[in-house]
Amino acid sequence: MAGIAQRHGYAQVSGASLYYEVTGVGEPIVLVHGFSFDARMWDGQVDPLSHAHQVIRYDLRGFGRSSPGGEPYTNAEDLMGLLRHLDLSRATLIGLSMGGGTAISFALTFPNAVRALVLADSSLGGFSFSPAFNEAQAAVRTTAKERGVDVARALWLTSPLFASAMTAPHVSGALRMMVDAYSGWHWLNPDLGRTMTPPAISRLDEIRVPTLIIVGELDAPDFQSIAAILRGGIADARSVVVPGAGHLPNMEVPELFNAAVLQFLQNISSAA
Repeated sequence: MAGIAQRHGYAQVSGASLYYEVTGVGEPIVLVHGFSFDARMWDGQVDPLSHAHQVIRYDLRGFGRSSPGGEPYTNAEDLMGLLRHLDLSRATLIGLSMGGGTAISFALTFPNAVRALVLADSSLGGFSFSPAFNEAQAAVRTTAKERGVDVARALWLTSPLFASAMTAPHVSGALRMMVDAYSGWHWLNPDLGRTMTPPAISRLDEIRVPTLIIVGELDAPDFQSIAAILRGGIADARSVVVPGAGHLPNMEVPELFNAAVLQFLQNISSAA
């Protein structure tokens, strides 16, 4: 069971209101969720991590209880706004999928604000996804506009990304709950997010903090390729393949995911 949040609130950043929860005390860790999900996807991590750390989880702009806002933005700048709101100068970032891409962009934009990175089944700015992946994403957006968000949500959950997760009742229920709560805003509206130039994929050698790369054994080939690029591009990177897991190892096999993360955190603390 996830720990009880010691406090929660909203941070006002660049025209958006970001919901956050803080649990525990110690070196701060920020958990950054994936697309269409929200902070609840980290329910299985908050309690184990908060025994020795201050754990912050939040809903990214336009997801969960956070508003979409109406101004140009980057998720990295939003995250810095949250850290400033919480009076934190540096944190370890744990991001999954889109959240991993956000963590990478943050580390490149605000390098002094990052202690370490955990990139789980991460996206990566500038990576060329396969035609099949891009076509599937486009089909969901088109469905949302032409047939409604409810139909698009159902189609999104049939993605190969979630194939292994949807076979486990305790995981599929949580996925459905979060996706059902997702407004579909990013499917229906132009994205005001600014892209990083040059893209993150060409700047990985600038990342100089301890980094753990996690990928599910059963994840899609695109994300396997990204994990390989991250391993080759980040100097101080270690990697773990989670057996039997797909795109959401933190939810599918939390005991293995948590053990890998806790060992990594222990190692960097010992080396400090």
